Amino acid sequence: MNIIQVSQLIKTYPKPENKKETFNAVDGISFNIEEGEIYGILGPNGAGKTSTLEMLEGLNDIDGGNASIGGLDVASDPFKVKKIIGVQLQANEYFDRINLSELLILFGKLYSHEVDPLELLKKVDLVDKSNAKPEELSGGQKQRFSIACALVNDPKVLFLDEPTTGLDPQAKRNLWNLIRELNTAGMTIVLTTHNMEEAENLCDRIAIMDKGKVIAEDTPESLIMKYASKPPITPLHGNIEDVFLVLTGHELRD
Repeated sequence: MNIIQVSQLIKTYPKPENKKETFNAVDGISFNIEEGEIYGILGPNGAGKTSTLEMLEGLNDIDGGNASIGGLDVASDPFKVKKIIGVQLQANEYFDRINLSELLILFGKLYSHEVDPLELLKKVDLVDKSNAKPEELSGGQKQRFSIACALVNDPKVLFLDEPTTGLDPQAKRNLWNLIRELNTAGMTIVLTTHNMEEAENLCDRIAIMDKGKVIAEDTPESLIMKYASKPPITPLHGNIEDVFLVLTGHELRD
């Protein structure tokens, strides 16, 4: 069953070099996402990934086509859509003088939800930081807390925009585990990423975007067999990230 349906979606912006002319940052893309799926959107900078997510999240106007989430039309029912989705953005700024538990209670009230902050912090493995201020968290902890904030309304769909950017290998793997746990519990997850390993390990299906269009969509395995079944160089061993995790992963905890 499709929980997200996108048809001929368009987002138009003025051209940077000539504001009187426009271009389609998202150029008539269509895809469906099944309930309970982890769906990845990949592409170079400027491909239209973030613009696509912002339209689905109701953060940016849809200039053409249509999209629905959970049977709700995103353009005509944006407030109803926001009640069933969670959004974790690339950068977050919080009130400096409020601790994590207080922030979660505050965000819950924005959705008219009574939340148990310790339960949410337990999901993201931050119970021991319940009285800490956001500025006291490490990079990986801040990312996990931003996901906790996105879960205050118990969403059906969670949107993650480059969730592991800037994280060290162990913090990245911890976040991967959290994403898998949320998905196993039944949550549909849509993520953008520049990390190919991340997409291959996490996603059930992947859409690859370039210049505002979806140029390929399938499972990671099928995409590899279709487009890269014969890599130019056969790897003989693991990479430096694997070495780092072997040497430090058992003790290092973000």
